[in-house]
Amino acid sequence: MAKPWVLTRQAEAALKDIAVWTVETFGRRQADAYAEDLIEKCQALADGTAPSKDCRRLVDPALHENLRYARSGQHYVVFIAGPDRMIVVDFLHVRMYLTARLAALGEGEISS
Repeated sequence: MAKPWVLTRQAEAALKDIAVWTVETFGRRQADAYAEDLIEKCQALADGTAPSKDCRRLVDPALHENLRYARSGQHYVVFIAGPDRMIVVDFLHVRMYLTARLAALGEGEISS
């Protein structure tokens, strides 16, 4: 059964930034398609039908135990898989230094 999912303020801001950049660079049609891909990935992650990886294995075993990530296009969807809902924490570009950004999330950047 699909669980609901929500975006943190940071994830909302990142999604808006991605949309603006994509419109400016590739146009509205591509921006709409890419946003749809990211949203579909979030839904698949919430449904449990898309693979994801444990952030603790990549960064630090002390990170939030349910903090996970999955790639979608040129971004990683970083999320917390809770029992009743999924919380999308951020969307990070693949060229970012992923381990440093995930470590920062473990230091208190996660807020809804």
